[in-house]
Amino acid sequence: MVRTNSISDSKLVSDYLKGSEASLAVLINRHQQRLFSFIYSKVQDKAITEDIFQDTFIKVIRTLKKGKYNEEGKFLPWVMRIAHNLVIDYFRKNNRMPKFQNTDEFNIFSVINDGSLNAEKQIIQEQIYDDVRELINGLPEEQKEVLVMRMYKDMSFKEISENTGVSINTALGRMRYALINMRKLIEKHKIILVN
Repeated sequence: MVRTNSISDSKLVSDYLKGSEASLAVLINRHQQRLFSFIYSKVQDKAITEDIFQDTFIKVIRTLKKGKYNEEGKFLPWVMRIAHNLVIDYFRKNNRMPKFQNTDEFNIFSVINDGSLNAEKQIIQEQIYDDVRELINGLPEEQKEVLVMRMYKDMSFKEISENTGVSINTALGRMRYALINMRKLIEKHKIILVN
């Protein structure tokens, strides 16, 4: 008999996809303590932790069955990421986090500024950083360049103009389109940015 702890996660995933339900049981047993502890450290409630734990593996199973798993050799970090996202969803659904309306006056960068962070806020803020980074990476290169200079390097539009070799109006236009495009991406992907 092969010892289950010597079989790699990727082999167990592969065997599960070929019909071996026992392989999934081994995966769950192998990682349940670490995953449960991770979820509990965020929500501080045993019943909620159990619900999120179960939801995590339901999502894992669905993703595997759809053939959308491609994190070769990185099963645990992938499962932890799913759990992490479900914890954030839990906080959002239970109105433990304020939601912001997406308006012309709303600046998505204003939500990233909380100095005193508890564990709950820390995990939420990390998700916001990831979401904003993805939004910025989804922009055309010229818009991304202006946005980064303005928001992260605190450069004036005059300085941006001089650095990029375009007129101030062009730099302003690129910034405007960057924000419009980010809003579109926020709506399309239903991203909720919170503080």
